[in-house]
Amino acid sequence: MNPALISRRDGAVLILSNNNQAARNALSPEYYHAVMDGLRDAVADASVAAVILTGEGGHFCAGGDLRQLATRRELSVPQRRERLEDLNHFIRAIRDCPKPVIAAVEGAAAGAGLSLAMACDMLVAARNAVFSVAYVKVGLTPDGGATAFLSEFVSRQVLTELCLTGERVSGERMHQLGCINRLTEPGGALSAALELARQISAGPEQAMARIKTLCHSAQHQSLQQQLEQEAEFMVEAQGSEESREGIAAFLEKRAPDYTSLRGK
Repeated sequence: MNPALISRRDGAVLILSNNNQAARNALSPEYYHAVMDGLRDAVADASVAAVILTGEGGHFCAGGDLRQLATRRELSVPQRRERLEDLNHFIRAIRDCPKPVIAAVEGAAAGAGLSLAMACDMLVAARNAVFSVAYVKVGLTPDGGATAFLSEFVSRQVLTELCLTGERVSGERMHQLGCINRLTEPGGALSAALELARQISAGPEQAMARIKTLCHSAQHQSLQQQLEQEAEFMVEAQGSEESREGIAAFLEKRAPDYTSLRGK
């Protein structure tokens, strides 16, 4: 059997690729656990600076496997909820990873595949990629944080339309909505994501982890709460070796060297 996940390195970047090609990379518990293991390894490995999530065979992720979902009606309500908690743990693992996680999307990102892409810190996609909150098409409702993530970018009216119609939205349209960081020609998403990841990889690890936390909390905290968290992080950063190196490099008119400080 083919592995659910293909893991490979490109310098300081860890690439985790969904390998369920026969089902257009539909999600599975095996994939959840393999990615979460990969993220834990990335956090523990100081040589990993960023992670890319992508898919093999020309598709990012078609969402849940409908053949498996069709059997859920035979389960009790607590059993159904348990299955969904697996997805929720998976999405939270991506959001909570202190290292930057970038989605590289070709082909379809539908249903929970859209949730997965938007759970990442940044999103790179091909112009002709297709995004869809497809649940309504099969009598289901969104999960995996789809409505939460989309609501950060679009109005309630647009969110409602996307969810009630399940219409297919191109990568170009998602870029116009502000959901995509970099738009590429077909076949170029992974290369562009690697370029972005390499750029980030040269940065200060601890400062970037704090920045990622601030970017996530900015959508949900009050101004006072955000000010307090920013102040707390700034106080910590001012005493760090990273800021010592960064300020010294600026004053000495040279490029800072943060890579030697990783894991310290």
